[in-house]
Amino acid sequence: MYKINFSTPIHVHFIGIGGISMSGLAQVLLMEGFHISGSDVSPSSITEELENLGAFIHYQQVASNINSKIDCVVYTAAIASNNEELVATKEHNIPLLTRSQLLGQVMSNYKYPIAVSGTHGKTTTTSMLSTLLLQNNLDPTISVGGILPLIGGNIRVGQSDFFITEACEYTNSFLDFNPKISIILNIEEDHLDFFKDIDDVMNSFKRFAQLLPEDGTLVINGEIPNLNKIMDNLKCKTLTYGIASSANCSVSLWNSSDPKGDFTKDLNPYDTFNYTASNITHNEKGHASFDLFIDSQKIERIHLSVPGEHNVSNALAAIATSVTLGLSIDDIKSTIVDFTGTLRRFEYKGSFGGVHVIDDYAHHPTEVAVTLNAAKHYPHRELWCVFQPHTYTRTKALFNDFVEALSHVDHLVLTDIYAAREKNTIGITSEDLLEKIKEKGTDAYYFSSFEKTEEFLRKNCLSGDLLITMGAGNVVNIGENLLK
Repeated sequence: MYKINFSTPIHVHFIGIGGISMSGLAQVLLMEGFHISGSDVSPSSITEELENLGAFIHYQQVASNINSKIDCVVYTAAIASNNEELVATKEHNIPLLTRSQLLGQVMSNYKYPIAVSGTHGKTTTTSMLSTLLLQNNLDPTISVGGILPLIGGNIRVGQSDFFITEACEYTNSFLDFNPKISIILNIEEDHLDFFKDIDDVMNSFKRFAQLLPEDGTLVINGEIPNLNKIMDNLKCKTLTYGIASSANCSVSLWNSSDPKGDFTKDLNPYDTFNYTASNITHNEKGHASFDLFIDSQKIERIHLSVPGEHNVSNALAAIATSVTLGLSIDDIKSTIVDFTGTLRRFEYKGSFGGVHVIDDYAHHPTEVAVTLNAAKHYPHRELWCVFQPHTYTRTKALFNDFVEALSHVDHLVLTDIYAAREKNTIGITSEDLLEKIKEKGTDAYYFSSFEKTEEFLRKNCLSGDLLITMGAGNVVNIGENLLK
């Protein structure tokens, strides 16, 4: 693999430079004095910012963008093998790096590289941890998969030894990383267009944990089933965390089949968590508070400015990591409350006719369930959810779980499946979901266009209702159009 010498800046070209992660890496290199060019399909606020920083960007991905003056080309898994720029790069014998390979090399330049992984919650936890380090003057470099208002974007270049990034398991890309501290938030079936099954996913996370050196630290959710598959024979230090129903660590978990309450499970050897949250309450805005226990000792009452028990779990991961980095509990308590979320994560958008609009990125059944559970604590008359399924393979593979998770709202509206990188070769549609959800007694609808969906919602949502637009595609546009 080609290695970049960061003390000798070169010309790096990014195919698809406008993506969240790619743009972040480009900005890091720009700040290090590298000459950056790239391409994307259309201009955006992200590409405009890069251009202002000195990047040269093409808005057509054609072979002529590649020339012998380029020293290295970076691309992502989304770039097709017949992409003109990729083909031209190979013809010119220019070194190639994947996005994850470059990110792994960037991490090696920091004393404390931190990688946040998991099927869900990566962006929120990365942002929460970033807030803690920023508010306590640790000046981290940050690469996050969403827009964090505190830094005005998805990237921040600091001048310290701390580097924080998300670590996605898709295509095993996080196995190219070089972390000193890793967080594993949860492990579930997802990306089944790449992974065979949950065992394949679990094995990927096991290999990710094994990347840590002996003096590294793994912060891991102790409620992950079959945790021993990850924890056994690791050489690094490990810290577990979890949510308890009482101080003795009886574990309370969200049950998607019983959205009105929780259930408890018996402890296994890894359920005696190092960091535990107990006595969780929610205020009038749905924001959570909890008692923090460290190694079974009650430490402090922690107050969050985000809703939902899933964010309590995310906060435990961020707190455990912050303590590992040397922050005091007093400093953590006083600054974690400053985190108010990231864009598209239970984001309040506004109101129309007395109807409050929330937008959320949830696109996996577990994410749907915890978001709707969080909405229970938010003041509302009736709950509406507009859900845009994301990819055909995910909808097909997790079909029954989606039916269960989506059936626990007062009113559900489905849009067409957002194809993303796929074509519908398996014959799955949103109308298939609609049929099964209606069989469960849920008031559910499907519309073939956003315009029809918006017209229906304007006529049927009433003052005091809560409307959540949900999905990883462009469903956010529905709420924004209603607010106009």
